[in-house]
Amino acid sequence: SLVWAATLGMLFWKKRDSSLHPLNLSWVFGYNSSLAVHSLMDGEDRVLLYVSSHIVVIHDILGNKQYHMQGHTNVISCLCVSEDKRWVATADGGPDALIIVWDSYSGVPVRTIFESHPEDGVCAIAISQDAKYLVTISAGTVQKVCVWRWTLPTEKPMCSTELKPEFGHQDYVIFNSQNPHEFVSNSKTQVIFYLWVRQSQLWDENMAWLLSPQTFKCLVGQFNQSVFHFNNTQALTGTSAGKLVVWDMDNPRTLPEELPAKPHRVAATKVVSMQKESLTVLKVLESCVVTGDVKGQVKFYDGQLRLLTIYSHDKVGPIRSISFSTILRDPAGAAPDSSQPFLTSWSDSSNSVSLTLNRNFILSTSDATMFHVATDSTNFERIMKEAEKAVNAIACHPQEPLVAVGSCCGLLKVWDYKETQYLVSRIFTEAGIQCLSYDPEGYLLAAGFTDGSVYILDAISLQSICDKFQFSQGPVTHISFSHDSKYLATADENHSVTVYKSVLQNGSRCWEHLAGLDSHYKPIRSILFGVHSDSNEPRLLSLGEDRQLVEYDLNSSIKDHLVVTHRDRLEQVAVPLCLAWYPQLSTESFFLTANNCYKMKLYNTTTKMCRKTLLGPTYGSPLEKIQILPRTSSADPQQHYLVYITKDKVGLQILPVDGNPHKSSAFICHPDGASDFATSHDGRYIFTAGGKERTFMKWKVNLPALDAAAFLGGEDLIPFYNLLDGGREGKFFRELEDYFYYVQLCKQGIDTMENRQVSTHIPLEEIPSVMRAIGYYPSEEEIEEMINEVKFSKYADTGEQVTKISLGDFLKLYINHRPALGLSMKTVQRAFQVLGYDNEKGDKVIDTGDFLSLLQCRGEQMTEDELAECLSTLLGRRPGEGGSELDTCDPTGAAALTEEEMPAEITAEVFVADILGLPIAK
Repeated sequence: SLVWAATLGMLFWKKRDSSLHPLNLSWVFGYNSSLAVHSLMDGEDRVLLYVSSHIVVIHDILGNKQYHMQGHTNVISCLCVSEDKRWVATADGGPDALIIVWDSYSGVPVRTIFESHPEDGVCAIAISQDAKYLVTISAGTVQKVCVWRWTLPTEKPMCSTELKPEFGHQDYVIFNSQNPHEFVSNSKTQVIFYLWVRQSQLWDENMAWLLSPQTFKCLVGQFNQSVFHFNNTQALTGTSAGKLVVWDMDNPRTLPEELPAKPHRVAATKVVSMQKESLTVLKVLESCVVTGDVKGQVKFYDGQLRLLTIYSHDKVGPIRSISFSTILRDPAGAAPDSSQPFLTSWSDSSNSVSLTLNRNFILSTSDATMFHVATDSTNFERIMKEAEKAVNAIACHPQEPLVAVGSCCGLLKVWDYKETQYLVSRIFTEAGIQCLSYDPEGYLLAAGFTDGSVYILDAISLQSICDKFQFSQGPVTHISFSHDSKYLATADENHSVTVYKSVLQNGSRCWEHLAGLDSHYKPIRSILFGVHSDSNEPRLLSLGEDRQLVEYDLNSSIKDHLVVTHRDRLEQVAVPLCLAWYPQLSTESFFLTANNCYKMKLYNTTTKMCRKTLLGPTYGSPLEKIQILPRTSSADPQQHYLVYITKDKVGLQILPVDGNPHKSSAFICHPDGASDFATSHDGRYIFTAGGKERTFMKWKVNLPALDAAAFLGGEDLIPFYNLLDGGREGKFFRELEDYFYYVQLCKQGIDTMENRQVSTHIPLEEIPSVMRAIGYYPSEEEIEEMINEVKFSKYADTGEQVTKISLGDFLKLYINHRPALGLSMKTVQRAFQVLGYDNEKGDKVIDTGDFLSLLQCRGEQMTEDELAECLSTLLGRRPGEGGSELDTCDPTGAAALTEEEMPAEITAEVFVADILGLPIAK
């Protein structure tokens, strides 16, 4: 009914209902400049349609409004619009690609085609003149062409065919406007003509007029776009050499009753040299042929390819698309008439004949700029200029509704995000912007660049307040001010931390380089300023993928000497990815980390001791960056929230973190990778940067929706029961209960005749045995962390240590510590890749002697008694049976024990299935 009653422009008439989601997309900045931009309305309502990442944006330029059509989970790779501008078809290029047909009047997706090209996605799409049919071309090595009747409820194409690899990668397709059964596609070197027909109500397909252009008498160049001539007997192809290839048929193309015995003959009859510059756009509109080129020129030709008029401007870059308004402009001031010819001629006062257009049009260029061209005055109005390279840097002003965004093309822009108005910009030509940070007072904006330079700018004018610094040898990846704006710290790709200091010279503040240090040997993931608890002095930490947390003594640091006070290893196996100060929710102070195993950990800020390990959000990829959401003035002082981004999502997490999955939510923001994010000073908005997608997005925060989701997920242990196989009533939980009470029996003695003391708790030292019994095999360090977590859980409040654990607390401990994604065969295989060698069969194996030596001499070393007991138990023998003891670091002593039971070479599969006795998933 929404589609039936929809009218042009109604999208912006209605007020949007309040959303039920914790995060709602409010605005999209930037667009995919490699795809076409379409003009939906012109005149008083200038409305454009374009693609930003995985979202179709309908943008009312004059009204400063956007409508977002969301449905794709991958970046949209191609789109097309029907002749009447109502139907929009989009397709994406990722796995499980979708084709969606939208009604641009209502914004409703009227048809979704699943599994159209499931493996490779779609690289080209077109819609027929009558808007009934779609043609798609897959993006794989072996391309598949499909024709769809999208108005029919079927998931299968009407016809399809595979293209030979020698035809080249076909990346452009268009229908014949006068015959929906015919279309043409081209690669850089080949043009293919197609014809499909219907026979006896059964759809069949035939690919006709395959053509490899032969060598011409002149340089043709690479093919860019093709189009059917309006005379219905020819087709045209524009080339990179500024030429048009004219294709002729031996008879007019009409739909036959049945497939012809042979394809119609198609030949390139001539090559017309139009200009020297490459033709990038080729269109046919009514009785005109229109071209766009790399110099920003738009030229109009008649059917004989005679030049009619030119539109050009020195500020226009290489043209990517041209979209004409559907509203006709009457040059004499009369009412528009859609039956008028596209070009109109009349006599001026000099009685000379002039040609002019009566449709305005929209130009988009490959350097991410849009122009509105008014044809009556040849006025080029720039309506949008966005980043043409990756957007990696974003920062919000600490007091005002301003957001600064930097891109790798050197463009720095500042927006008023409340009014969605562009304020000021600056272009840096020497290098690209990699990171940004405002100082806490909002006076300064620091920028780190890809060439290692650092600029400190005035936050309003974006002018430099001092000379640039050049002390980093690689791209600057992180930049941050201290709370008192006295220090500025950066990290770069060469694993170095550099500190700059604000000093007083001649009565004014200026900045100077203090010192730098190669603090890590792997990429730095975070630099974090804080405040010392016993003073108001800044505190600086850096965290690297080398698992090292490094703390610096800024007060003791002098020129060219950065002092390190502590260096702590945070993880044993996992890699920490991000770091943030944890809100003061108890008497103990923590900082929070997230690692690549989907775990979040709380560390004491003084001792650096791991106090808690918790299950983090599991939305396809680990947390990449985290930040505490600023609170609004009306917020509950005890309510805190965490903002995070994963590889492609942005999300919110209710604090305190406890492993409850219902306390977090996430939404796809940038399918090709989110590079950074920032939060507004009042916590009402989150901004995400899309990296190579060249976009950034504004998300409105709706905390009551997240609170409601957490409430509906259940309280206390209910959310944790649901994380177990079978839930509260399942077999797994019953076994856990049995093990829990079996431990009590063992502690009291299995054979005792005394009355049993049944308890709801077990001693802490029994935690490892129960964990292993239910299938989780922690390392010795993980065991220590688990026991300490429970032992000191109440120490800061009561000063007493906990000595036992209840079943409910044990369940939470198990869920938070166990591998988030379960045991993985890939992890074992990866270890064999590192430790093993290739045998004669090409399998990765470890020699049995080396295997025993590694267990005794590397990592958490096992004693000879422990190893003998473990292997004997695993292999079904009693310890000490049938052989000598194992000698430490001497695998020969294991010969008697392993001669029959263990092979000479161990593969990952043998280790898992035959030694550990675990099933291997197929």
